Amino acid sequence: MHPRNRQRRNASAMKLVGKLVGLFRVTADLTQAQLADRAAVQVETIASIEQGRRALLPDLARRLDALLGTKGALETAVDNMPEVDLIPAWAEQYMDLEREALALSWFENQVLPGLLQTEGYARAVFRTDVPALNDEEVDSRVTARMGRLEILHQQEPPTASFVISEAILRDRLGGDDVYSNMLRHLRACTEITGVTIQIMPLGRCTHAGLSGPFILLETPEHQRLAYTETQRGSQLISAPDDVSILERKYAMLRTQALNTEESRGLLERLLGER
Repeated sequence: MHPRNRQRRNASAMKLVGKLVGLFRVTADLTQAQLADRAAVQVETIASIEQGRRALLPDLARRLDALLGTKGALETAVDNMPEVDLIPAWAEQYMDLEREALALSWFENQVLPGLLQTEGYARAVFRTDVPALNDEEVDSRVTARMGRLEILHQQEPPTASFVISEAILRDRLGGDDVYSNMLRHLRACTEITGVTIQIMPLGRCTHAGLSGPFILLETPEHQRLAYTETQRGSQLISAPDDVSILERKYAMLRTQALNTEESRGLLERLLGER
């Protein structure tokens, strides 16, 4: 299915579920603020779901069913959405959560995390897509990615931890100038308050992240979620047992990676080797 068709289906499904939430809430004679308070979420969360701008996650669907007396209707709707509709185009569902997260923990082994990329690096990444993107699509995606960078500089930024493979820092995506700018930018990011960057060195005998990259986040409601991407899709993980496994992996990765001072030193050495 063409990405634009997937996006239309995603929007349609999310709006349908959102209208159900709004209908059930009105039937229960509750305002958005009252429902949010009883569900222990922010009122913006309920508003975004009802407007079809945010997907309803399974655990919140179950809570709303219990509060609204809807006998599992919302959970059933969420569980039976087509798989593609559970993965919004451009990972919109994840990015909505990313903007509001209290904490982010990010492991990458092949490409810099989006929140740490420069414009040149992001452009080089999108230029490698297969099948190739046209200039307009590349520009659009670069603009969207650059817009996310403000997350680390907003008035109340998340606590952000990154563990990245040294292999990422050895590649020269986009050429020498892009590479140099990327290293300087990454070095500057180590000075941002609340940001921790650790590099996983090459040549390790043990490695807790061999199954691939993943992201952990904590929402304003203190819900812990995880997000993973594959070659042909993505997955937002909310099941506590599955999130716990990834949290344990991330904790081990942090012990295996260079500490923050050692990581900064490696960046400075790479800058000197340009």
